[in-house]
Amino acid sequence: MHASPLICLVFLAACASSPIGRAPPLTPIADTADRTAMVTYGLPNNLETTRLPKAAKASLWTGDRASLLGDRRAVQRGDILTVVIEIDDRAEISNSSGRSRSASQQMGVPQLFGIPQRANDRLPEGADLSTAVEVNSSSASNGDGSVRRNEKLTLRIAATIMDVLPNGVLSIAGQQEVRVNFELRELLVSGFVRPADVSRQNEITYDKIASARVSYGGRGQITDMQQPRYGQQALESGLPF
Repeated sequence: MHASPLICLVFLAACASSPIGRAPPLTPIADTADRTAMVTYGLPNNLETTRLPKAAKASLWTGDRASLLGDRRAVQRGDILTVVIEIDDRAEISNSSGRSRSASQQMGVPQLFGIPQRANDRLPEGADLSTAVEVNSSSASNGDGSVRRNEKLTLRIAATIMDVLPNGVLSIAGQQEVRVNFELRELLVSGFVRPADVSRQNEITYDKIASARVSYGGRGQITDMQQPRYGQQALESGLPF
């Protein structure tokens, strides 16, 4: 019975992203999706199955990808291209609003067949039907809000063509890990690109990637110190105040 809290503590320590006493491990590349795309080619197209004459294969000026002037841009499953990420975004939004309202209502019965005069004699002192009901109301509200964002990111990463869609669009994905001491930096990118947007240098900028997903972060001892403990996160998610 007394060992249960100790077991829970050991289990929570094992769930930490940074191993105790050693650097975080790198993700093995043996079974990654990038490697699978490289070793498993897609269906060949007509250009790939076209056989050139022997004389043409020996020429330096053919259109073959292996020739001197051949187009070496990534076009098929398993090919690699460079993704250039240069984000320098600024956004500033400021809103203000104001509203006010006032109203006044009065209702009285100064004359009604002499009834108010007879009733005033019987009413308590100070009561008078000439101003039977008087209502005043006023309201005012003001609101101000502003948003300022400034983001700058410059990165380059090699991505692999994971699949060629039926319309010719390329599905790409890339990941990069760099470990310095006990901190591991991770960069992930994925999305869809048109073959025509790939430059002659076999590069594509992030603004030409549809459904782009860019993740830049890491894990390790420093990252663990910046995150609240699991118990604190559980309390914050459950406490209503």
